[in-house]
Amino acid sequence: MKTIIPVKSKKELASFIDFPHDLYKHDPNYVPELHIAQRDLLTTHPFHKHSSLQCFLLLDQGRIIGRIAAIHNTIHNEVNHNQDGFFGFFDCIDDQESADMLIGQAEKWLTDKGLNTIIGPVNFSTNESCGLLVSGFDSPPVVMMPYNAAYYVTLLENNGLVKKVDLIAWKWDGESYDDRSVKLMDKLQERLKRSEIVIRKINMKNFKEEADKLREVYNKAWDKNMGFVPMNDEEYDYQAKDLKMILDPDFCLVAEQNGKIVGFGAAVPDINEILIKIKRGRLFPTGLLKLLWYKKRVSGLRILLLGVVEGYRKMGIEACLYGNIIKAYKAKGLKYAEASWTLENNDLVNNAIKAIKGDPYKKYRIFEKTIAPAGSTEKI
Repeated sequence: MKTIIPVKSKKELASFIDFPHDLYKHDPNYVPELHIAQRDLLTTHPFHKHSSLQCFLLLDQGRIIGRIAAIHNTIHNEVNHNQDGFFGFFDCIDDQESADMLIGQAEKWLTDKGLNTIIGPVNFSTNESCGLLVSGFDSPPVVMMPYNAAYYVTLLENNGLVKKVDLIAWKWDGESYDDRSVKLMDKLQERLKRSEIVIRKINMKNFKEEADKLREVYNKAWDKNMGFVPMNDEEYDYQAKDLKMILDPDFCLVAEQNGKIVGFGAAVPDINEILIKIKRGRLFPTGLLKLLWYKKRVSGLRILLLGVVEGYRKMGIEACLYGNIIKAYKAKGLKYAEASWTLENNDLVNNAIKAIKGDPYKKYRIFEKTIAPAGSTEKI
C-alpha cells in the first residue's frame, strides 16, 4: 500500500535528498547534487525566513518511490500580484498513480494556504534550479541545471499540468561558433565606446564592492522576465558567496558606462564533470579529494547569468558579453560551453546567441495548473 509522509526528521530529510541517487543509479547521465548543499538549501537558505515549503516522501511498503516539495513563495506573490503555489524537488518512479499522489499532496498543501495555481518544477523561484527536461536527454546536465527521466513529461501532462513556458539551453562545441560574428563584435564594442560603454572583467580583489553594485543590476535586468522574484540582500549574498568559490574572472564581465554598471555576464566552470564522479553527493571521505583533483581539468563552462538594464538594451551589449565569454572560452582551449537558460520568447537574447552559432540543444519546461483554494466548491 502506498502512503505519503511529510518530511519532519533529519533522517527523513536525508532520505528525501538521497532518493534520486537510487532512482537514477543506472543512468550514466545523472549527476548527484552535493548532499550538504541540498541540505542547506532545504533548511538554512534565506528563503525560509520569508516563505515556506513542505517536503513529502511517497512510500510503498516502506520503500521510497517518490518525493515532492510544496512551496509557498510569498515574495513571488507580492511582486507578481498572484496567488501561485509551486512544486519542486519532484522525482518519481514511472507510475502515474504515484505521480498523481505526489502532485495531489502538493496541491492540498497549497490550497490549504489559499493558493489557486500550482507551477513547477521550480525549486523556490526562477533564481534557483527550475524546469523539467523535455528534450536533450543524451548528455549530463551542466552545473546547477536539473535532470530527469524522459517519462516525467507524460506523468505531468497526464495529471493535467500544461506548458507555461519553455527554457532553452544553448551549446557550443569546440570551434563550433561563428568566428566572423565574434570579429564583428569587436567592431560593435568600438561603437559602444563612443557611448562611453566598456566591457571589463570583474575585479576579484574587490569582489564585495563589485557584487554590491551588481545586486541592483541583477534585480533590474530580470524584472520583466516571467515570474521573476528580486533577491533580497541576504539571498543575494548567499548566492554570491557560493559562486565566488568557482568563479573565473575571465568569464565574469560587466558593461560599464562612466562607472555605472549597466549589464553583466557570468560563466562558471562546469563542475558537474567532477560531481558525476562523487558517489551519492558526499564530499567525505573521498569526494573532496576528487573535487580538488579534477577542478583544474574541467573542460567546459556554463554561461549562468547575462542581463542588461532597460534603456541599454538593443545596443549590442548582450552580443558583446556573450562574444567576450566565447573568446575567452576559445583562448583557454575549453571543449564546450552552455548558455542556460533563456526564455523561449526572449528574442533579444536568443538572437544574440544565434548570431554566434549557439545550438539550442536542450529544452526545459515549466508547467502549471489551476487548483481550487481550500473551501472552494470549484472542481479541480
